[in-house]
Amino acid sequence: MKIVVITGSTRGIGHGLADSFLALGCGVVISGRTVKVIEEVRADLSLRYGAERVFDHPCDVTDFEQVEALWNKAQGHFGKVDIWINNAGISHAQMEFWKHTPEEIRAVVQTNLMGMMHGCVVALQGMLEQGFGSIYNMQGLGSDGRQMKGLTLYGSTKYGVAYLTTGLVKETKGTAVVVGSLSPGMVVTDLLTSQYQERPEEWEQAKRIFNILADRVETVTPWLAERVLANKKSGARIEWLNGRKMAWRFLSAPFRKRDLFGRDGVPI
Repeated sequence: MKIVVITGSTRGIGHGLADSFLALGCGVVISGRTVKVIEEVRADLSLRYGAERVFDHPCDVTDFEQVEALWNKAQGHFGKVDIWINNAGISHAQMEFWKHTPEEIRAVVQTNLMGMMHGCVVALQGMLEQGFGSIYNMQGLGSDGRQMKGLTLYGSTKYGVAYLTTGLVKETKGTAVVVGSLSPGMVVTDLLTSQYQERPEEWEQAKRIFNILADRVETVTPWLAERVLANKKSGARIEWLNGRKMAWRFLSAPFRKRDLFGRDGVPI
């Protein structure tokens, strides 16, 4: 049984990955910052998949000692960690970079970049010691250098994650550790939609694009989980929404009716 640790796995893509790996027979360690929420998620997943395959531990990835504790608790409970997924991340309202407060900048950078680095350091040290393992970093807008007005802060951190990942692939060459990345594409979660809460006038236009390019969590995460389990190659970029798929969706949009949202305009 493969043991998978997923940071930020109480909601969104992280929660979807936890559910998908459990459905594939893995043991999963869920984590997040809020104990009550973690316990609720664990109870739900345990009911559906069996308590023996679900473990939880609270973790704020911006705190290195908490990330270390997450590894130690996971390894102590299951005896090993086969796969570590650095998923925890936060976004922000779409705005010009200079309008962000220092507190907002610090929160996004510490979570998306420093948190990712903490996870990589801890998981690499542990996997090199145990002699095996795979680490996957979650990519996002900006990872490939693509830019979008108003998301410079978020995109900068994801561009940094891409550099971090390719650097670790080179540094771990010749070891038993696999390093790769996950690119889920445009997934309808609160991370994606929350930026429009204060800009309702732009929501209708954005929703049209989402209905062409985006997908629901339950569509994307099973596909990602299957390919993570099958992958043996370091440097792999497991990408759901590639250029060919994007082009096809725009070309076929006039003939396909996709509605990822309910009448009230929120994800369904």
